[in-house]
Amino acid sequence: MSENDERGDRDVTISVGETSERDDDVEMPVIELLTGRGFVTGKSGSGKSNTASVVAERLLDRELGLLIVDVDGEYYGLKEQYEVLHAGADEECDIQVSPEHAGKLAELALEGSVPVILDVSGYLDEDVADELVCNVARQLFAKEKKLKRPFLLVVEECHEYIPEGGGLSETGKMLVKVGKRGRKHGLGIVGISQRPANVKKDFITQCDWLVWHRLTWRNDTKVVKRILGSEYADAVEDLDDGEAFLMTDWAENVRRVQFHRKETFDAGATPGLEDVERPDLKSVSDDLVDDLRNISEERERRESELADLRQELDRKEAKIEELKRELEEAKDLKRMADRFSQALLSRAEAPYRDSGGGSGGTVAGPGYPGTDTVEAELPDFADEDAVDVGAPIDASGTGPAAVETGAGSGRPGPEGADPAGEVAAGDRPGANGEPTVDAGSDTSEEAGGSDESSTADGSRRPTGATDDEVARAVASVRAREAAERAGATDASATNGQSTADGTTASEGGAAGVVPGVFGPDSIVDADLSTDDGTDDAGDGSAVDQGADEGGAAAADEGAEILDESGGPERPDVDAFGTRAAVVDGLKRRLGALDPLPRRMLDHYREVGVADPVSAHVAAGGDGDETLAYARNRPLRRAGFVDHAGQGQYEYALPDLIREACADRLDDDELASVLAELEAEL
Repeated sequence: MSENDERGDRDVTISVGETSERDDDVEMPVIELLTGRGFVTGKSGSGKSNTASVVAERLLDRELGLLIVDVDGEYYGLKEQYEVLHAGADEECDIQVSPEHAGKLAELALEGSVPVILDVSGYLDEDVADELVCNVARQLFAKEKKLKRPFLLVVEECHEYIPEGGGLSETGKMLVKVGKRGRKHGLGIVGISQRPANVKKDFITQCDWLVWHRLTWRNDTKVVKRILGSEYADAVEDLDDGEAFLMTDWAENVRRVQFHRKETFDAGATPGLEDVERPDLKSVSDDLVDDLRNISEERERRESELADLRQELDRKEAKIEELKRELEEAKDLKRMADRFSQALLSRAEAPYRDSGGGSGGTVAGPGYPGTDTVEAELPDFADEDAVDVGAPIDASGTGPAAVETGAGSGRPGPEGADPAGEVAAGDRPGANGEPTVDAGSDTSEEAGGSDESSTADGSRRPTGATDDEVARAVASVRAREAAERAGATDASATNGQSTADGTTASEGGAAGVVPGVFGPDSIVDADLSTDDGTDDAGDGSAVDQGADEGGAAAADEGAEILDESGGPERPDVDAFGTRAAVVDGLKRRLGALDPLPRRMLDHYREVGVADPVSAHVAAGGDGDETLAYARNRPLRRAGFVDHAGQGQYEYALPDLIREACADRLDDDELASVLAELEAEL
């Protein structure tokens, strides 16, 4: 045992260099180094890291504890002679560690007396490295409160953790705490930096020992002048490599010291052209790092489990989204199926429907035994193919169906029905299989008479009237009504007006094929008057009703209507009377809505697209989904809203108008009709 050892632990010193005059050995007390606060500075290449390594080597020679925070990866050369645990992120480290290893690292360093190099140079994420340093310093501080064992924490490039300007990170606060309060627990700290001007001055001024290697930057020499004086500030620029001013609390004067050269491999030396042979490095016992490896393995296992759980969660979330989409699609299909089933149910209603109570046209054709027709209600705005009422029905009961014109609700009803909805006796096909038009009993005699011919079942039609003549008669009536809507003062001026084929149609006529208002190619069978121009009731109301409700249009496609000047007009909507019929029909539909669905429609108009529940609430209802969809159903069936997918519906009145008018309205006309209808809301 040396003489220093005999004087006790407090008198133990280590030799770090000699005075520049080389006449005196420079020693530093071990306890002051381990428990005090030190600062080593100097520009790059001046020898500051060498000085720190010399101090570390001398402490390791005595098997004293220390942990070095290595920012640049230059201290692993100590492993050439000493069993030091090299922990970090690189594969060349003895163990790869993370912030979770901090507690075990502190335990090994303090309780196991294992020197540790915490190499943070290999971490790609600076936040992870910063958290690791902070956790290790915190664990050392906490454990030293109980152990009270002298231990030194060396921090390279300390200006990165405790900078002069700006706020401190959690790591910086922890290091400052160690500097202020660690001494009483036995935990010392040494900060190393090449820029003293960038290190927090509160830390520097609290240090027990300071080493000033060569500095040339003016801001750095100002720090020397502030602490050592002007003569040292001037001289610090001329110091040789490895030479420094040493200032300590245990010596009265500042000494100019040439520090020893480190004995281990200089991993921090600037690379040159010559090859550098890396020496064999010592490793710590595997038993010492088993616990660290277990932590790593446990962390990897948890990370793997978390990754599996995240994948499973992602799969479940994707499945949930898929099920949500399928549910929405199922809801959409259910609503479509409900709508379709309602339409089928309406078509399959009893064949003996009371014509006065019907709300739509009926399709006549082969029916149940004992009848010649089966009636089914046509849906609103039906898009059925045209059926020629003049086509014969053969003896077997097959053949084209005829669309009958009705009354009562303003929509097509049974053939031969008067405005009150009563069915004439001769409204079924005659014995020869050809449909007949019953002009009403004794109508011709009461109106002045006209020649008629009886059919097999007793019904009558005008003598010699052909299908072409019937069609021309229809065109004449429609033209007259169009002129009246255009403001003609003399309705009789339309009598004898030309039709598409150049012939003159007389007033009155028989049934003909008339394109419908509420959809292309739909057909109504207009029960027109006989030759005298009257209808079954004798007042022309049936004809007027057929024109207003069934849709006024020319029988011959492409027919031209002449204006008062004799020039041709384009067959626009108003010329055929369709616009007025569309507006009138849609007004009745809007008027038939209950107040709450009407307010729901107004909400759709305002927002464009919405779901029934939000529209129901906006209209003054509650959030009951069943009620909301029930009150949305009339709007959907009437065509006022269209399904937009995902349980959303959009305002469709403009599109409904375009469809009803066969897209013959320009933008201004459409806006006018839309404004007139929306006023009803």
